[in-house]
Amino acid sequence: MAATRPIIIVKKKVGHGGHHGGAWKVAYADFVTAMMALFIVLWLMNSSKQVQEAVGGYFKDPSGTSKMVGTDQRGSGDNFTLTKEDMAKLKEQLQKSVRRLNDFDKLKNQIEMTVTAEGLRIELLESASGTFFESGSPRPNDDCKQLLSLLAQELGKLPNKISVEGHTDSKPYAGSTTYGNWELSTDRANAARRMMQQSGVRDDQVAQVRGYADQRLRTPKDPLAPSNRRISLIVQYVEAGIGADPNTPDASTTKIQEQATTKDPITKDGAAKTPSSPEPAKPEPAKPEPAKKD
Repeated sequence: MAATRPIIIVKKKVGHGGHHGGAWKVAYADFVTAMMALFIVLWLMNSSKQVQEAVGGYFKDPSGTSKMVGTDQRGSGDNFTLTKEDMAKLKEQLQKSVRRLNDFDKLKNQIEMTVTAEGLRIELLESASGTFFESGSPRPNDDCKQLLSLLAQELGKLPNKISVEGHTDSKPYAGSTTYGNWELSTDRANAARRMMQQSGVRDDQVAQVRGYADQRLRTPKDPLAPSNRRISLIVQYVEAGIGADPNTPDASTTKIQEQATTKDPITKDGAAKTPSSPEPAKPEPAKPEPAKKD
């Protein structure tokens, strides 16, 4: 009988597939980068022109020396210097912010914003049913504090200077002979300044605090009208170019200086002395010739 071969059984172990590598991570990173670029483009399309110029200027010149775009103020991207052309945009932005107040329906008729030759004027007007200060006192009430705090948060983002004015009606101040409407209007303006600086306005941003008493009535025909009692905030224009040297005289200053140097001199008696034409040179007398000897 022929020898039988042994039966060999081979068992193969089926394991998991090999390592796939990190190719999927590269593809996912490309996808996330593309989505980020898409959202940046969408944000830039809805941003203001100043923000678009600032972002474009950064990529063209990261050091920021070729173009003075933007400001040196730190904060949001909308932190640019406001000129006359941009005040209308600031007015719309502030109006949108004021609408978020809890008591906007009660205060909407007491807030007025107007673009003037001096800048954006924001008027906080008192009425018969609503006031911003206690009667005869420079202490602001809760409505005034809430409104000034909101405005300060928005205006504090700007490099523009701010002036604060206080106004009263023509009703004489009772109770003191040494304290009147002049002191009351000034104290109320100063209280508004103090409140705004505590809420976001920088210390060096307030240029002036002025009290006018009843000398600039809003309703001259009715000197006792409640709307004459008001606080005015003026966001001033920035005329000079960003980054300009304040010690360098502009063209108008140079022109004035040139005119000053060409003015006629003033004599002691105050009369203007007109420059006279130079006198002609007198001929020198002829020298006598020496006598000849014979």
